Formats: sequence, C-alpha cells, structure tokens
Amino acid sequence: MQAVGLTHYLPIDNPNSFKDIELPKPQPTARDVLVAVKAIAVNPVDTKVRAPKDGVEDPPKVIGYDASGVVESVGSDVSLFQVGDEVYYAGDITRSGSNAQFQLVDERIVGRKPASLSFAESAALPLTSITAYEAFFDRLGIDVNGANRGESLLIIGAGGGVGSIGIQLAKQAGLVVIATASRPESTQWVKQLGADHVVNHRQPMVEQVRAAGFHFVDHIAIFNDMRHWQACVELIRPQGGIVTIDNTDSDMPMSLMKTKAASLHWEFMFARAMFQTPDMINQHHLLNHIANSVDAGKIKTTVSEVLSPINAQNLKKAHAMIERGDAVGKLVLADWG
Repeated sequence: MQAVGLTHYLPIDNPNSFKDIELPKPQPTARDVLVAVKAIAVNPVDTKVRAPKDGVEDPPKVIGYDASGVVESVGSDVSLFQVGDEVYYAGDITRSGSNAQFQLVDERIVGRKPASLSFAESAALPLTSITAYEAFFDRLGIDVNGANRGESLLIIGAGGGVGSIGIQLAKQAGLVVIATASRPESTQWVKQLGADHVVNHRQPMVEQVRAAGFHFVDHIAIFNDMRHWQACVELIRPQGGIVTIDNTDSDMPMSLMKTKAASLHWEFMFARAMFQTPDMINQHHLLNHIANSVDAGKIKTTVSEVLSPINAQNLKKAHAMIERGDAVGKLVLADWG
C-alpha cells in the first residue's frame, strides 16, 4: 500500500522530512477495523511528533491523527461496523497513523462519517471535535444539553482547528463565547462560527475582556499555548475552571488559583485509547453525536483548505503551514495519486 513515512526527525524544509513509501497492507484482528483511507487532516500534534530530535525509524514511521474512509475488513470481535461503512476517527497516537492507504483502528474510537459531508470535509473534524468536546463537557463539567446556558467561556486560540469546532459546540450548549483571534482573517472566521465577542490575544487580554463587560469569566479553554496563563488566572471567576491542551513545561504560578479555589484540567484526547480506559467507547458515541449534529445542520465542517493528492510533497506543505501559524480552521489532504 502507499504511505507517507519518516525515517529521521527533521525540519520540514529538509527534503527527507517525509518520503513516499510502500508498506504491507495490514490485517485486522479482535476489535480492529481496517479502513481504506480517503482523506486525512493535519494537526499541531502531527508537527510535534515529527519535530527534530534524535532517533531513526526502520521501517519508516507513519504518523497522522485524523482520517475518513471506508471499512475494508473487520476483526473477529467487531460489532459496531461492517464492511462498506463510511467512518471517521482520530486514531491512537501509540499506533501507526493515518498517512497511509489502509489503517487499523480500534472500533471503539471510530464514528459514523457525517452523511452530508465529503470525505475531505469529514476528515477535518475528529481530533478537534473530540478535544473540544472532552475539554468542555468531560473536563470542565459544562452540561452539553444547556444547563449552563448563559455562562461565559473564553476560548484562547479560537481560530485554530480545536477552537473552530469548540465555538460551535459551546454555542450549542448555550454559552456566551469570547473568542481570541489576532488577524483579520481569523477574526472574521470566528465571528462566522458564532463567537459573541472577539479579543486579540496578541494584546493585553484582561483589559479587552473586561471592556467587553466581563470582570470574570466562568470557564476558560486554552487552545494555543500557555503564555496567556497569568491573564487566564486573573480572568477566571472564583470556583471557575480552566482547561488546556498545551504542553506542561511552562511557568504556571498557582497562588491565585488556590485563592480563587479555581480548577485546572488537562485535555489529551489520546488518553482513552493510550490507556485502554473502561470508557474508551465514549469516543465512538461522541463522534456519532458530532455526525448527527452535522447532518442536522447544527455544526459545520471546519476545513479551510484541501490539498490533493495525499503524498509527501503535500504533507510537507501542510506541516509547514501549521508550523508558521498560517492555518485558519483545518488543513486536509484528499485522495491518493
């Protein structure tokens, strides 16, 4: 089968950062489905996994954590899907990734592809949808059905992939969304997705949020990086909650968090699959919930650009755009050449 892999962890402008390769077609067992991949999306996690470091991969390593496709075959214990089903998923960071024509995925982290979307449009959704959904409803404890209606949510980095779907999920739950964006195109993007207020995260945020009428906010989601930590601690209401998806090596003073009795939550959407948690199947249900919402017209895809075909050249281009911070919404690659 065709695939895009790496043997060394190199800067993306190195000609050998990704290579077009041929690999054996895998076979499913137990609860795995074998998916014929039709489209993939690129996320910041892809660039972090590929980032320069020591190590050689032999055979080449295949990464990639967003895909849509068709079930080719199923393992002996599969009960949720059958051959021919159209699916989408974010996969498991501990296993071979989606940058290949065929991929093995545990059925418990796979969802039904939205019927109203193309494979390219669907591939933009899984990782970011799972991340935003778990961040809001599992970690912060916001009620998905609207019991927290009218409460405020500050989404930092709202123009990216997670923020783009997060705005929509938050509005569905009845929250007042304060989105951050720093460029005209990202500001327009978050407004189109339903943000109630927009502030510039490259300018002092506390003053901007308070000028918008919020002395404190009820919930905060940090979907870019932790350099905004101090502002978040100042803005979170007493007994409020902050959720972040960023790395853990930043300076994070906690004294005011303690004084406010505020909570901090980490969201890592791969945790359920990585540790085979008892509630791993929740991601299957979550993705089906997103698909139903899309097909009902309540959520729209966040794809902003589609590159074709899926190959090393286009994957390098997508990684470079992510690393430069040029992307608004999601970058997708579709179809094998």
